[in-house]
Amino acid sequence: MITLYDCATAPSPRRARILLAEKGVAHATIDVDLRSGEQLSEAFRRLNPQCTVPVLLTQEGLRLADNAAITAYLEARFPEPPLLGSTPQEKAEIASWNWRVEFEGLMGIAEAIRNSSPAMANRALPGPVDYPQIPELAQRGLARVQHFFDTLDGQLAGSDFIAADRFSIADITAVVAVDFARVVKVQVGDARPHLQRWRRAMAQRPSMAPRLLGDASNAGG
Repeated sequence: MITLYDCATAPSPRRARILLAEKGVAHATIDVDLRSGEQLSEAFRRLNPQCTVPVLLTQEGLRLADNAAITAYLEARFPEPPLLGSTPQEKAEIASWNWRVEFEGLMGIAEAIRNSSPAMANRALPGPVDYPQIPELAQRGLARVQHFFDTLDGQLAGSDFIAADRFSIADITAVVAVDFARVVKVQVGDARPHLQRWRRAMAQRPSMAPRLLGDASNAGG
């Protein structure tokens, strides 16, 4: 049985949950309480020294501790439906946009919240090492998120999906980023009609159940 170490309010494991749901993969779930710091406990460090979620334990005994590895494994192990693309062109386009959503969107949001929230003082980066906040990075993060939303709106002007004219991992990552931006008080807004239309369409997918929007104090670990 595949087991997902999860946190219902954190954005990173939500990506893995949606992916598992889209693939139709049955799995067990173990909740990790990030708010209480369970990810920093000795027991969890033995499971994942990076002190982050998600962690996926596979049927073969692999221990996958990041979304890149989890996505690669699930796509290879359960190839239908293909969420990384089918042709070389699709694979390249989807990989490129997924990276952009991670770097420009999710990292911008994390930069903003982790460098401003009192709950994350001395936790400016996830993981086992404490790093102090840099307030200037919070302002830069907010600017990055606004630009990211504008970029997505432009990309969606002529398409129903983020990349390659098909639902993909890029849409999953983007849904999580767009929803999680609420923790830094950034919303899609009427000025981005294409992004609004896309998000409404994504909400119709069963995998996008609202369990799972994300929480300022649970930004991954």
